[in-house]
Amino acid sequence: MRFVWAVAAFVLATVMIGAGIAQRTIFQGPKTETTAISVDEETPYLLIDGAVLNQMPGTQTLRAQTEGDVFAAYGRTADVEAWLSDSTYTHVTLDDEGALETAVVEPEVDATADPAAEAPAEDAAAGDAAADDATSEADAAQTAGRSPVGSDLWLDEYQQTDLLIAPLQLPEGMSVLVAADGTAPAPSTVTVSWPLQTTTPWAGPLIVAGGILMAVGVFLYILGIRHARRKRGPRRKGLPLPVTEPIDIAIDHDDKGVISSSKPTRRAVSTGGRRAFAVLPVVAVSALLFSGCSADAWPQLGPSPTPSPTATVIAPDGQQAPAVTKAQAERILTRIATTVADADAAMDGDLADTRLEGAALAARDTNYKLRGAVADYPAPAPILAKPLEIILPQAYDGWPRSVIAVADDDESKTSSIMVLTQQDQWSDYKLSYVGSLEASTTLPDLAPAYIGAPQVEPDSPFLLLPPNEVAAAYADVINKGEESEYYDLFEADGDQLRASIAADRQRRLEEFNKTASSTGSLEFSSAAGAQAPFALQTVESGAIVAVNINEIDTVKPTNADAVIKVDGNQTVKTLAGVDQSQTGFATTFSDQVFFYVPGPGSNEKIRLLGYSSDILDAKIL
Repeated sequence: MRFVWAVAAFVLATVMIGAGIAQRTIFQGPKTETTAISVDEETPYLLIDGAVLNQMPGTQTLRAQTEGDVFAAYGRTADVEAWLSDSTYTHVTLDDEGALETAVVEPEVDATADPAAEAPAEDAAAGDAAADDATSEADAAQTAGRSPVGSDLWLDEYQQTDLLIAPLQLPEGMSVLVAADGTAPAPSTVTVSWPLQTTTPWAGPLIVAGGILMAVGVFLYILGIRHARRKRGPRRKGLPLPVTEPIDIAIDHDDKGVISSSKPTRRAVSTGGRRAFAVLPVVAVSALLFSGCSADAWPQLGPSPTPSPTATVIAPDGQQAPAVTKAQAERILTRIATTVADADAAMDGDLADTRLEGAALAARDTNYKLRGAVADYPAPAPILAKPLEIILPQAYDGWPRSVIAVADDDESKTSSIMVLTQQDQWSDYKLSYVGSLEASTTLPDLAPAYIGAPQVEPDSPFLLLPPNEVAAAYADVINKGEESEYYDLFEADGDQLRASIAADRQRRLEEFNKTASSTGSLEFSSAAGAQAPFALQTVESGAIVAVNINEIDTVKPTNADAVIKVDGNQTVKTLAGVDQSQTGFATTFSDQVFFYVPGPGSNEKIRLLGYSSDILDAKIL
């Protein structure tokens, strides 16, 4: 009977294990769902709408194949469409029934830019000719193409050869751009696949239960063999049974020549085979147990986890999207730092112009000129890029759009605050303001990077001072001190810029008076610089405001026979182009200054956050 139960257990175990394995193999079905995108017309760009990517749940895997380079990037749908607004491209989206729909989109035409739109009748021919010329130029630009590689607009990009495979997880509102190089046709073999959420909750239990049942069958089989052997043993009555098992006799000679023999006992003969037989089911069961250990092979009986509540910040109604993400800002700033470092090494103003503008570019241009003429003139401080500690992007869907960022330098224990601006959708971000944060600076509360902050208009009345008046007011405080009408608006404690300007002016005036007080005069003044102010709103309705201030040193002779010589000052001599003048010299220093300007109802004062100061120019009066 034990043999019957053992066979039944073996059969049932085989069925259960086979059913469990079948669920994980032949009955499981496909693990992914794939949609092929077919393109009939050749265009240089292929735009895959976010609706196509999110028609099924889960992560997306994009595959694009062609000969040569394959490029893909993703970004906000509105941004990608804006980048393509002057190009012909193929747009892939879903129709009302959820089916793929492809359409070729032609470049947008601005009617206001049409030379013949409002031309008088007598000038129609001339207007048509101008329109034809404009169309020819546009066609030529389109034929030349524009490479999408390295645009600051993309949230991320991928580039491979022949076959591109990009794992994505894009939400609604994001789209993917696929291209070759912007000139050659975009890849025509493109697929998007999603993992299917297929689970086999009973595969694990069936395999494990089958393994246990097989172990039970093995145990019953061993018991059956043992019972059968006992029944064949010697009995109290009757003749003894003949020995049917083979007997191995070992014959050996000891040292005295005596022959001895031995034979293994019944226990010794059977024990080894029995142990070897019992090891096999254990190994088999263990292998079967491990084959069903993945989470989707078991029923999920526990309750669904409840996420822990966290504090959230909600964007105001109607606020637009932030200009960049933090990862995007890090990549952009790294590119800027690399390019500017190359420009600094080569003293190449044209290269610096590709990533700098405004006050930041003007300071670099002057430095390159001085380093080319004055030996051992120091190079400018490098642009900090990592780690990026703070990012406050402008919440704006159009252009120009800007970002305020703070980066740290672990080696020098310094921090830089910067303003980056992108003029249009085809331009790279450029750094326009940069300053070093004060050591004890505490920044105001800022909105998180995923929300951003609106720009404060230059003439906004909702601050203690409008941004376009901050530079002139601070310059007046530098010039007049406590006698300035704006003195009480600015926080004096911790303002290292004012202290350093006052100390430097006093030192230079004392040196000048030692030798030239009877023949000349040295005067100092400050004024708002040429760079326009920029301001982003903070949480408490204040703003971080970046402004440009110029400090001017003026040296004049006090009598007609006096001559101002600067042959000992190589900086002024290089910038002015002469070493002496009968009318005098004016030397200009450019300050890039960051303030926190509170709202009008706040008890706080305007507080200095950081600054940088560089010589800008020197000229003959």
